[in-house]
Amino acid sequence: MSYKRIMHNGEPHYGKHVIHHSIECNDNILDEDKIAEFIIELCDGIDMVRYGDPFVARFGKGIEIGISAVQLIETSAITIHTNDGARELYLDVFSCKDYDPDIVSYMVHKHFDPESQEQEALYRK
Repeated sequence: MSYKRIMHNGEPHYGKHVIHHSIECNDNILDEDKIAEFIIELCDGIDMVRYGDPFVARFGKGIEIGISAVQLIETSAITIHTNDGARELYLDVFSCKDYDPDIVSYMVHKHFDPESQEQEALYRK
């Protein structure tokens, strides 16, 4: 199964899925252009090939207003959801090409300077 090219615990997996949550981010979390810049730099940092430009939009009502963004990559997708009031970032990076999850958290810290971050990596068979 050569399409399962990510090795984890001695077994081949189809993809890696990093789930990231940041709390109390800086003002960049409120800016659609800054979110787009982050996505582009993240793709470069984890060596992913972007398919087109990121789609970034602000919408929602009341306490659920925020930005959502999607970046297709040759090996899957990156998605972001934010919450303006709480200044929280929810980020998913899924790819069948391996990458370093530490770069994801570094890039989030660089762009959004969160008070705290939580992240886990799941491996899909």
